[in-house]
Amino acid sequence: MANFSKSNVPQFSVDVYQNEFLPEGGREVNAIVTVTSTGGGTSGATLTGATASPAHIPGEGPAAAVVIMVDCSGSMDYPPTKMRGARDATSAAIDALRDGVEFAVVGGTHLAKQVYPGQDRLATANSETRAQAKTALRSLTAGGGTAIGTWLKMTDRLLASSDAPIRHGILLTDGRNEHESPKDLAAALEACAGRFTCDARGVGTDWEVKEVTAIASALLGTADIVADPSGLSADFTQMMENAMGKEVADVNLRLWTPVGVEIKFVKQVAPTVEELTSRRTEAGPRAGDYPTGSWGDESRDYHVCVQVPEAGVGQEMLAARVSLILPDTAGGTPTTLSQGLVRAVWTDDMVASTSINPQVAHYTGQAELAQAIQQGLDARKSGDFDGATSKLGRAVQLAAASGNADTAKLLAKVVDVVDEATGTVRLKAKVAEADEMTLETRSTKTVRVKK
Repeated sequence: MANFSKSNVPQFSVDVYQNEFLPEGGREVNAIVTVTSTGGGTSGATLTGATASPAHIPGEGPAAAVVIMVDCSGSMDYPPTKMRGARDATSAAIDALRDGVEFAVVGGTHLAKQVYPGQDRLATANSETRAQAKTALRSLTAGGGTAIGTWLKMTDRLLASSDAPIRHGILLTDGRNEHESPKDLAAALEACAGRFTCDARGVGTDWEVKEVTAIASALLGTADIVADPSGLSADFTQMMENAMGKEVADVNLRLWTPVGVEIKFVKQVAPTVEELTSRRTEAGPRAGDYPTGSWGDESRDYHVCVQVPEAGVGQEMLAARVSLILPDTAGGTPTTLSQGLVRAVWTDDMVASTSINPQVAHYTGQAELAQAIQQGLDARKSGDFDGATSKLGRAVQLAAASGNADTAKLLAKVVDVVDEATGTVRLKAKVAEADEMTLETRSTKTVRVKK
């Protein structure tokens, strides 16, 4: 184990948690990969880890570029506090910009309009441009439809004009994407994926959870609900501060596997559950890259599951090598930031081979929890109350067992809990729409293993 001290350059470490022992003929290998970045973001804490090396930080030019997309559709005037809250929140986010960061504000309806600075360009943050941007926000008025794909495409064009390594969007909407087809939005997300990250927020209760979470998922950002517009300023400030804390962009999780090993899935499991399996891009013989987005001082967990060839007792093999890769923007050799190994060892010791690693067990339960909530709420909406009761009861049981207190509290607003240990619940006759949407939006948030 190596120790890494505080530095202006981020350091990455990889730790692998698994039970490498398999019974004779056993084939499935599970591992939790903890990735930690430290020393280059907000905290600069000292870390003890497996292996690490400094990330490449581009030299000249802005460190980050940010575009704020504000819904200005007609529904933002109902009630008027939504539009006022959006203006105030955007102003607060602008105040949180660091000097030198490039930025722009886009007003979104069925069209996309640049509110500031205009002329298809980005401004550089300083006291003067912040003041100008906040003055320009006064022109934001509600009217028109909602076509989020057009907002994203304008944001992509603006961010593409920057040399900044960190490119980020913040998107606020209060309604459903009714003025373009789902196919159009999906095409816009596909075009923008990997070009910038984006946090998405829904204000009020008239927006579609699956649309907002799909935007954040595709663009490797966060999604949340702000039911009361008065909470927007604090939320926008926090989002911008998080964006300003990012130091390294476009980090990939690379998985190399030997001949005969099949990858079953790769998913992020903390701080949220995010399926990455289908996002693989080939990276040479038997290697593939999975995107993780931008990093500051933070730690995330990933669940890797592979299937190895059958083998006899006493044999062992490298089941996978997990590396953190930073591509070279000039097309040169990518930088390996850190790596860890996933092993398989066959044994006739039944105790060893049947023991489930606590990290793997915990996150398997957290992934099931997220799925149970989503399935339960879908069943409730479709009128399948028995199915909803069963799934949400299982969710209550999993939340209690894993210590996910925040999710347990949200579930208690949708069901009456009779016995959390057995998952016995009753659906509430009346549920506030904001409570149901909050549970759905935050269903993928996880807690880490208790130490």
